[in-house]
Amino acid sequence: MSDLADPSAPSMPSPGTAPHESTLRLGQVERGSADDERLREIWETRPGWRGWLSSVDHKEIGMRYLVTAFAFLLAGGVEALLMRVQLARPNAHVLTPEQYNQLFTMHGVTMIFLYALPILSGFSNYLWPLVLGARDMAFPRLNALSYWVFLFAGLFLYASFPFGEAPDAGWFNYAPLAGLGYDTGPNIDVYALGMVLLGISTTVGSMNFVVTFLRMRAPGMSLDRVPVLVWGTLTASGGNLLAVPSVSLAFFMLWLDRRIGTHFFDVLNGGRALLWQHLFWIFAHPWVYAVVLPAMGIVSDALPVFCRRPLVGYVPVALSTVITMVIGFVVWIHHMFATGIPALALSFFGAASMVIAIPSAVATFAWIATIWTGRPVFRVPFLYFAGFVFLFVIGGLSGVLTAAVPFDWQLTDTYFVVAHLHYVLLGINVFPVIGGIYFWFPKFTGRMMSEGLGRVGFWILFVGFNVAFFPMHIAGLLGMPRRIYTYGADMGWNTVNLITSIGAFVFALGILVFLLDIAVSLRRGKPAGDNPWDAPTLEWSIPSPPPPYNFAVSPRIASRHPLWEARMEGEMRSQLSVGYLLDRGREALATTALDGEPDVILKMPEDSYAPFWLGVASTGVFAGLALTAWWLSAVSVVGCAAAIVVWLWPERQLGQRETHVEDAGSGGGKGQGERDAHATGAQASTQRKGDPQ
Repeated sequence: MSDLADPSAPSMPSPGTAPHESTLRLGQVERGSADDERLREIWETRPGWRGWLSSVDHKEIGMRYLVTAFAFLLAGGVEALLMRVQLARPNAHVLTPEQYNQLFTMHGVTMIFLYALPILSGFSNYLWPLVLGARDMAFPRLNALSYWVFLFAGLFLYASFPFGEAPDAGWFNYAPLAGLGYDTGPNIDVYALGMVLLGISTTVGSMNFVVTFLRMRAPGMSLDRVPVLVWGTLTASGGNLLAVPSVSLAFFMLWLDRRIGTHFFDVLNGGRALLWQHLFWIFAHPWVYAVVLPAMGIVSDALPVFCRRPLVGYVPVALSTVITMVIGFVVWIHHMFATGIPALALSFFGAASMVIAIPSAVATFAWIATIWTGRPVFRVPFLYFAGFVFLFVIGGLSGVLTAAVPFDWQLTDTYFVVAHLHYVLLGINVFPVIGGIYFWFPKFTGRMMSEGLGRVGFWILFVGFNVAFFPMHIAGLLGMPRRIYTYGADMGWNTVNLITSIGAFVFALGILVFLLDIAVSLRRGKPAGDNPWDAPTLEWSIPSPPPPYNFAVSPRIASRHPLWEARMEGEMRSQLSVGYLLDRGREALATTALDGEPDVILKMPEDSYAPFWLGVASTGVFAGLALTAWWLSAVSVVGCAAAIVVWLWPERQLGQRETHVEDAGSGGGKGQGERDAHATGAQASTQRKGDPQ
């Protein structure tokens, strides 16, 4: 019998009480039982628009992130196709220079800031509590706020686009080009303030992930049993907490230069234009790993399922994830090799840029070894994950090349760098994301996606991606600079640009096939069952789609592969259907940070409109700054304060709460337990009347 039913096990607390003050019920819950119905009533979001605006359910928030980020991917893709039409032939006039500047700027902003990281946040928001064995994220309302601010920041950044006043100085937004002397319209102001607003979403979301990792793991889930997806998102979140303040400060300083009259980046008045590059790339290079490491985690957790064996080298892969981000903070100057910095700095940062390839190689060899030593099953998700490994190697090799200072001097600001960025930021992100959607779609919806359409879509995407972006390396070697809107017929770039444009449209066709597959599968996909892939992790131990409360009882974990234990070890040591049952309110079990041992019961917040209105009011503050409508900012600040007061207003507690222990018995049957404690308010006492049978 599990130690969960051991009468000598320490008693557990009521919400807000010390660990010794009460005990819990132990048992199991079947679908359709009274306990199941009671839990659904406690956790289910109300129907209709009221529930949509007030929900704090991590699954709904995660799905909103996925859908919204994919919508931004489609917008960025349309912008890219328009640019490729312009560049398909020399001396084209499809776009004016001003239109092209706005398109390539918004394309970069969209794909890097509004798609790449938010899509991974969607996966993590939906999956983290499920793979960790928890009922929700640590701060559900903060989770909702992060989504609303992300949505409003994206709309804010696009607000000036229809008026022809979109950001137009590149997604890197270099000073002094982004200064008031070169760009007097609202273009740069919208970008600067929108990025500060987006930074709020990223920061609060990252804090939520860190605390969830520390406190919301299932009992028994020690640090060496955490899925690699969790390590990837945790590392990205830690990096965001350190890097986002840098870029938020840079953008706010730029806005002050433009509208208040400061001179942080104004060389004529004692400022330093190069300061912008330092502040921006201190953020932007770690951000690259923030949008890659969670995607690597998706592959590390899902690829072994189709190889029918655990991941080779779990510990080295987990450590390499953390080390990659640590080194990522000391390589930002390799974006600035051509700015005239001292030779000693060039040597140091060039060496660091090469060293960072080592932890990435560790993960790559682990994936290859997992495939080589396993028995691969060539389903659609496996194809996407294997394709990712191929693209990861190409993107990594081109990155190591640019770490060599003389090579970088020759190719900086050419299409070689554009090719590298697309392999790293698009290929290494999109293929794990689509593979992850095929893998977890049964968990999201309870239905399977089509194998036939999935295979067709994969090969179109894979071929289209490489036809579109590999020739960019050649264009860069031929000297084609970035950010030019047209070129002469005698430059020798005609063929590579035509091939790239054709490949871009083939890639877009692959995305359309994927979307068609989703639409068909939502309506006609065959029922999936709870674990159609025979996967080993916790999310597949509960129904598909998951119930509102995720886990009726908190599972007890004894390995990294709880659903494979019987076949790997000959016995099942983890307890998945018998454990701590919390059904006296919206409660969750918190565990210790290192060992994952039961610690306290957390009172989880109810659904609330406060996150939505705080997001609206926060957007109003920045809209007022962009329009120099100070009254709007002042009113919105008052709105923020009011929303925070409503958010933090104490909720009425239940006047009485009963807790008791029931023995689950060997073999999972529920025995006859006795009431063990009676708690009233914050005061509770424990008096054991007899040991369970």
